Amino acid sequence: MNKHQSFVLIFVTMQKITITFFCFAFFSFSVVAQNAIIKGKVFNPINNEPVPFANVVIQGTTTGTSTDIDGKYEISGLDPKLYNIEATSLGFRKAVVYEIQTFNNRPVNIDIEMTEDAQLLEGVEITASPFSKKEEAPVSMRTIGVSEIERNPGGNRDISRVIQSLPGVASSPSFRNDIIIRGGGPNENRFYLDGIEVPNINHFATQGASGGPVGLINVNFINEVEFYSSAFPSNRGNALSSVFDFTQKDGNPDGIKANVTVGSSDYGLTLDGPLGKRTTCIFSVRRSYLQFLFRALQLPFLPIYNDSQFKVKTKLNDKNEISFIGLGALDQFELNESANDGVTDAETLERNRYILGNIPSNDQWNYTVGANYKHFSGNSFQQVVVSRNHLNNKAVKYQGNDDSDEANKILDYLSEEIENKLRLEHTWRKNGWKWNMGVGYENALYTNSTFNRIVTTTGQELLIDFDSEVFLNKYSVFSQLSKSFVKDRLKLSAGIRSDFSDYNTEMSNPLDQLSPRFAASFLFAPKWSVNGSVGRFHQLPPFTVLGYRDAGNNLVNKQSGVSYISADHYVFGVEFLPATNTKITVEGFCKSYRNYPFLLRDNITLANLGSDFGVIGNEPVTSSSEGRAYGAEFLAQQKLFKGFYGIVAYTLVISEFEDKNGDFIPSAWDNGNILTLTGGKKFKGNWEVGVRFRYLGGAPYTPFDQSLSSLKNSWDLRGVGLLDYNQLNSQRNGAVHQLDLRIDKRFFFDKWSLNIYFDVQNAYNYQAPLSPFITVERDENGLPLEDPNDPSRYSTKLVENFSGNVLPSIGLIIEL
Repeated sequence: MNKHQSFVLIFVTMQKITITFFCFAFFSFSVVAQNAIIKGKVFNPINNEPVPFANVVIQGTTTGTSTDIDGKYEISGLDPKLYNIEATSLGFRKAVVYEIQTFNNRPVNIDIEMTEDAQLLEGVEITASPFSKKEEAPVSMRTIGVSEIERNPGGNRDISRVIQSLPGVASSPSFRNDIIIRGGGPNENRFYLDGIEVPNINHFATQGASGGPVGLINVNFINEVEFYSSAFPSNRGNALSSVFDFTQKDGNPDGIKANVTVGSSDYGLTLDGPLGKRTTCIFSVRRSYLQFLFRALQLPFLPIYNDSQFKVKTKLNDKNEISFIGLGALDQFELNESANDGVTDAETLERNRYILGNIPSNDQWNYTVGANYKHFSGNSFQQVVVSRNHLNNKAVKYQGNDDSDEANKILDYLSEEIENKLRLEHTWRKNGWKWNMGVGYENALYTNSTFNRIVTTTGQELLIDFDSEVFLNKYSVFSQLSKSFVKDRLKLSAGIRSDFSDYNTEMSNPLDQLSPRFAASFLFAPKWSVNGSVGRFHQLPPFTVLGYRDAGNNLVNKQSGVSYISADHYVFGVEFLPATNTKITVEGFCKSYRNYPFLLRDNITLANLGSDFGVIGNEPVTSSSEGRAYGAEFLAQQKLFKGFYGIVAYTLVISEFEDKNGDFIPSAWDNGNILTLTGGKKFKGNWEVGVRFRYLGGAPYTPFDQSLSSLKNSWDLRGVGLLDYNQLNSQRNGAVHQLDLRIDKRFFFDKWSLNIYFDVQNAYNYQAPLSPFITVERDENGLPLEDPNDPSRYSTKLVENFSGNVLPSIGLIIEL
């Protein structure tokens, strides 16, 4: 057993002792009488008017109440645990709110939206689905509740990891949170927080993509998440693979409450309460302590992250309200140059040298702030959404990590992305019709200062040295009309959108980026429906592409006619609702890509990049690459009912993009088979046990060019091998599988509550095979060995590469 393993064993043992102590201590305390309360308001979301005399009951029981004339309700005398509640009223669709966690020390406020339906006034009986289905997206849309996020085994309260339990979602076998949907790249996703676009939801974000190792959004703010893998509503643009719509909680109007969280990698504080009679606020701060653990384990890098989040909501009156939100992060990625001190294990030394030799130090900060004003009318509401987001990304690397001489500098990168956004929307609903329309405007500034000494795929050193500043304006217009027919059995929705920009002439014509879409759903038998959608979607290339300049300070990608990327989606599915809170769906999907940026220096499509740290797209391109992704999905889901919940998700996906010869070959996201089994059981005494098993088919990779990599001038400069793009994605990793376990125990007291959880990722310690890395042979002093047959080269070797360790962790969540 080496030093690292010994430390991990000690760390795990201490955690076990800690959790045993807490369990013993709190079991010895007596729990006070049960008096949990659920209260709130039932209202019409279109005009914000209350729904009086609606019945609100605990699902599966007769416990409940009716709303008063103001739509308010209160259910008291409950045991503190999870509940589903149902609301019914004549002329409105039945509403179900799932998994409401109640407490002894405070009421839980749950406002319930009930949609008016004229056909119900006529006495038409409709069986309401317990699963959310929107007219605009009857397929490829899932709703995720906060309890599902919190309890997900291996999820670490991180939405990017939690969605890996759903069909169509792949992931990288490393510790990153790359979101890979239906064979599309990590740069094809968009995120909205209370209707305000947030460019990225991960720390240490890959610029030009959306991945990172740790989630940024605090789960204490989340009410629910709507996840679209196709059939995007027309008011959500600039996405090719997915849209995430986060709805945040309002602050607690009854008094200040606090949440203290100590997780596997960070600790945080959330404060929640009123700022006045009509204003509430939620605020949180969080800081990592991973750097201390990584230093103790003598890992070669030290990640440090901090974040903060807030939401302030003011109800000006019954017809007007405004919300202010903010989300920010400060991240530092430092090298641990003492990682090899005292290390004797040859394999560990080799890996640490390789990592220290090629990854840069990185400082990154970003924020998003915005406001969403909503005005309610008789049968409609209007929204004005304004926001600003700012990313600052700096990376530096010195040859041999020697910063004493500027001549050793091989990378000095500083970039900023600043966007100011405005969106106006009008939503109208009457007599079964729903119409949403609006316009959008964005003003963007992108700056880039790049000094980068690289080795090209021909083995030649190339200096990239430029400063760039790009201003551009972006515009959008959109509309979507939906209607139910045949006594609500047939639902149709048609939408159209156009995005355009003044970046160049290829992007300035609104007709060139016209994005029509159509969706339909038909209930052909009780509990059975067929659903489908078709649509075209457009996305602006990353700012890294738009702002690249050549040695003559020319915006070469602007001059080459770079354009919007487009993807055509086709989806068809069948849905069956066999029992209470249970859904089974089968969907087939096809995506066809056009105008993807093709990187001229490396002769590969941008679609293959984005699952590693750093920057992608900062080079000359043409909008010439095409691709396709197609497959099928199966989902069987049981929402919490009588203590059980579970998901069985299977995906078959084929993802292919063109190579430099115009031939379709597997993309980096071509996993083939993806299977996830997630389930759990709630027991008496507020115990809960969850388990998740995940299998991913091996993803393709590109092997190293050993001949070019062995050149001394190449290795001395970057300390990393060169990929052989003539064999693009010709090799494939082995399959990846992992078992995650989680145990939760809750304690409820008069003034506070405590949740202790024990989570184990990769319980049986599977070592996922990754693409091997190339390194040089070294002598006993750690110096590279020359190739005895060629003095211009080093002797090189391929080293097997694996990812995966047992990761046990303990978390404490205190509610005050």
